[in-house]
Amino acid sequence: MTAEVVEDTADQDVFGGVDSHADTLHVAVISDNGGHLADAEFSTTAAGYAAALAFLNAHGQVRAIGVEGTSSYGAGFTRAARSHGHPVIEVNRPDRAERRRIGKSDPIDAYAAARAALSGRASSAPKDDTVAGIRALHNAARSAVKARTAALNQITHLLFTAPEAIRAKYGQLKGTDRTDALARLRPTGDVVHTAVLTALKSLARRVKELTAEHEALTQALDSEASAYNPGLRAAYGVGPDTAAQLLVTAGGNPERMRTEASFAALCGVAPVPASSGRTNRHRLSRGGDRAANAALYRIALVRLSSDSRTREYAARQTAAGRTKKEIIRLLKRAIAREMFRCLTTTVTVPGIADLRPQRQAKNITLTAVAQHFGVWPTTISRLERGLSRDDDLARAYRDWIQTA
Repeated sequence: MTAEVVEDTADQDVFGGVDSHADTLHVAVISDNGGHLADAEFSTTAAGYAAALAFLNAHGQVRAIGVEGTSSYGAGFTRAARSHGHPVIEVNRPDRAERRRIGKSDPIDAYAAARAALSGRASSAPKDDTVAGIRALHNAARSAVKARTAALNQITHLLFTAPEAIRAKYGQLKGTDRTDALARLRPTGDVVHTAVLTALKSLARRVKELTAEHEALTQALDSEASAYNPGLRAAYGVGPDTAAQLLVTAGGNPERMRTEASFAALCGVAPVPASSGRTNRHRLSRGGDRAANAALYRIALVRLSSDSRTREYAARQTAAGRTKKEIIRLLKRAIAREMFRCLTTTVTVPGIADLRPQRQAKNITLTAVAQHFGVWPTTISRLERGLSRDDDLARAYRDWIQTA
C-alpha cells in the first residue's frame, strides 16, 4: 500500500473515490474544494475494505464516496461502506475524450471518481442487494440458453460435413425429434462414423441436460420474481425472464430513479434530442441497458400479437403513416412508463384463484368458456392458473360464471 503523506485534516469535509478491480481497489481522497489529499491501494478483502474506510476517515468527515463498478468489482467495498453509514455514489468511467486528455491509471481514475461525487456529475445511488438472488438465477438461466444454442449450432454444422449415411438419416430431422434421436443412438461403423456419431450423441445429450436445467432455473426465477414484485410479473406480456431483467436493471431500490423518464433513459427508450440550427428533431437512443431494452422489445412483441388494445393502437398508428419499427419504439416508451409504475409502487393484482373452482362447481368446460368469450381454451386455462394476466377478461369471466 502506498499513500501520500498529508497533514492532519480530520476536521474538514472530504470526498472519496474508488477505482475497483478484481484483486485490488485504489482509493483517493479530495477536499471539499477539489484538492488532492491522498491515495492508496488496498486488497479486495474484508480487511482491505476496513483499512480503506479507515484511510478515508483519517482525512476528515467523509461526505460521499464515488465508486466505479458498484455492482461488479466494487460490490464488496460498496456493501462495507454503506454498512458504516457512508453515502456511496455510482460513478461511470470517464468518457474517452477526458481519458485521452489526462491519461489513465488507477490513481487518475480514483481521483476522477471522487471529483464526480463532489461536483454532482455522478448522483445515482448504487443498487442494493435485495435482487441479488434474482440476478444470480437470471444469469445462470441465460448462460444455459447460450450454451444450449451453441450445442445446437454445433450439431447442425457437424451434420453438414458428416458422412452421407449420417446426413441422410439425421439431417432431415428437426427440433426435439433430431435431438432425441441423436441422444439415443449407438455409435457403430468405421472409425470416422463412430467418431462423428459419438460427438453428435454427446452434443444431443448436452442439449437435453441444458434444456432441463433452463426449465428448472426459469421455474425458480418465476417464483422469486413473482414473490418479489407480483404486480410486475402479472403485467401483460411480462414473463419470468423479462420480469427478472427489469428488476435487475432497476435494482432493489428503484427509488434511486427519480422519474419514469429516468427509467426510460436507463432502458434506452427515451428519444435523444438531436437538434441543431433550424433542424429540430430527436434520434433513437443507443445507450442505456441494452438487456432491459430487449426485455421491453419482447413485451411489445407479445402485446402486438395477442393484446387487443395494443393491436388497435398499432392500427391507428399505421393509419397515421408510421412504420412498424416506429410503432414498436412508441410502444417500448409507453411500456417503460407502465413498468416504472410497477417497479416503484405497489400494484394490486386482482385475485383469480376463485375462477377455476367456480367453473368446475358448475360443470362448465374450458371449451365452453372459450367459445363464449371468443378465445382459445388455452387462454382461459392460463388465466385460471395465473400464467397470464387479463383483468378485463377475468372480470367478465367472473361475472358470466356467477350468472351461468
